[in-house]
Amino acid sequence: MTLKLTSKLLAATASFLGLSLFSASMLTANAAPASPATVTVIKAGRMVDVESGRVLRDQIIVVEGERIVAVGSAANTAIPTGAKVIDLSHASVLPGLIDAHTHLTSNPYMHGYSGLASSNNRSALYGVRAARDTLNAGFTMVRDVGSDGFADVALRDAINDGDFPGPRILASGYAIGIKGGHCDNNLLPAEYNDVSKGVADGPWAARSKVREMAKYGADLIKICATGGVLSKGDAAGAQQYTLEEMQAIVQEAHKLERKVAAHAHGASGIIDAIKAGVDSIEHASLIDAEGIKLAKANGTYLVMDVYNDDFILSAGEKAGFLPESLIKEKEIGQLQRDNFRKALQGGAKMAFGSDAGVYPHGDNGKQFAIMVQYGMTAMQAIQSATINGADLLGWKDKLGSIKVGKYADLIAVSDDPTVDIKAMTQVRFVMKNGQLIKTPSN
Repeated sequence: MTLKLTSKLLAATASFLGLSLFSASMLTANAAPASPATVTVIKAGRMVDVESGRVLRDQIIVVEGERIVAVGSAANTAIPTGAKVIDLSHASVLPGLIDAHTHLTSNPYMHGYSGLASSNNRSALYGVRAARDTLNAGFTMVRDVGSDGFADVALRDAINDGDFPGPRILASGYAIGIKGGHCDNNLLPAEYNDVSKGVADGPWAARSKVREMAKYGADLIKICATGGVLSKGDAAGAQQYTLEEMQAIVQEAHKLERKVAAHAHGASGIIDAIKAGVDSIEHASLIDAEGIKLAKANGTYLVMDVYNDDFILSAGEKAGFLPESLIKEKEIGQLQRDNFRKALQGGAKMAFGSDAGVYPHGDNGKQFAIMVQYGMTAMQAIQSATINGADLLGWKDKLGSIKVGKYADLIAVSDDPTVDIKAMTQVRFVMKNGQLIKTPSN
């Protein structure tokens, strides 16, 4: 009896499997073939080759799907049959730009006490507009360094899901710092007991905070090594985190495969942050000769936001900046620009970072002219926002230059930006990931 039941069970199973395999094969046979990737050809009158530091004439860039598949002279590069052709023969084509220091969820006209009226949810929604403006300005990737409520993480995920246009984002979540320091909220009186969720005092508390940021989606870790210009009650140059605390943070972050960006204005904080192994120093306003030497020796990038001084001093009062912040900016802004020149001359690696959010999003490109004014060639300034930025972010094999195999992030400006760097503020064409974002007609 048992043998008969077993035989019937085996027969039924075989029949079911046969039917399932037949059904699967029929579904496969009837499935529509995969659509071929869209092929787009860009005719570039000038192409900025940031790797060689040259401007090439009459180039053809072939994009298939999200990648660049061919780059070469118009005379030697075939245009595939049926490809969509975009004629930029009277323009200059560059790689998509990278801004390594933004605050997309920050409204530049709600600083100081006025910023207390903005909820994390409202800030995230403001970030939708900021992301669009940033992308239209030619910045196809940014590093967002400090956002309450993990609003930057939500913004990143929504853009990646295709909900709305914006640059690729590497998000940091809350900036980590000491109680009462630049990364804390010091605007409210003691009875509110308001402490930022990024506050961590002591090496093990700081390690735990790194783990918390990683848990909730941070791609990198942002710390405050010194005081700041826009915070209340601290001196911008004063060191806040100790070397021991910063070493713990960097060790934990690198173990979790996250890079570390250190806000640091003061010389001692810069030096200890570099010794701790951070990947970049943000602002670096008061960097001295020892700090420049250390940065060069360690390969630490300097991300110096040398444009926003103009906005803070011209529109700061209207934008709600605290009176003490305006005083600090007057003391530190020109010193930062002078030290930018010294760091460049000293051979430190430099990446473009604007601190957009302190000033209006979409105006990121205004910084290029200041970088040139304080010592960079136009090509060096462009490289800081392309191959250097990609290297700092760990994306140099994917972005940063117009090269076969890399993502098709491309922009165009009318004039030759190596002749007139101000052309970088007039971006007329944007492609991100092979998709058209902005064309001369719109």
